[in-house]
Amino acid sequence: MKLTTAVLAAGAVASLATAVIGVARLRQDARHQADTNEAVVTRNQLDWLSQMSTNPDLAKLWTPDDMSVEEYMQLLKANQLICILSLRDRLGFVRDKQLPFYASLLMSSEVCRKYWAKFGDLRAQEAEGDKRAERFTEVLTQAAQAHPQEQPSAA
Repeated sequence: MKLTTAVLAAGAVASLATAVIGVARLRQDARHQADTNEAVVTRNQLDWLSQMSTNPDLAKLWTPDDMSVEEYMQLLKANQLICILSLRDRLGFVRDKQLPFYASLLMSSEVCRKYWAKFGDLRAQEAEGDKRAERFTEVLTQAAQAHPQEQPSAA
């Protein structure tokens, strides 16, 4: 092989390697930006939930007709916990085998089960088309079903 051919081949390999590294870096930057955006959006949602779950006058504006403001505020606190777990899951801080454990812990709380019974279908609709969100919703649904709603006792 002539020296010029070898130099050209080495240059082509170096250019290809630089392009591959550049593409990998762009993908990494895009993933990091998506994670940052996810955290910012969730922070806004958690701030709103915090205000709604501690301010009865504000919560009253959004309370469904079939429940009291106090009950709605409790459900918003449950939603806050679920949103925190969801963010941790989306950012990769929850391993796949840990999610059912955390979901079970959440659903061991009656207020979380009440929230899920009331709004779980809405969460499932929101998750449609997002495989990770669909999986998260399914795991929470299974955990809620494993802890059946407590029946009111007859007085």
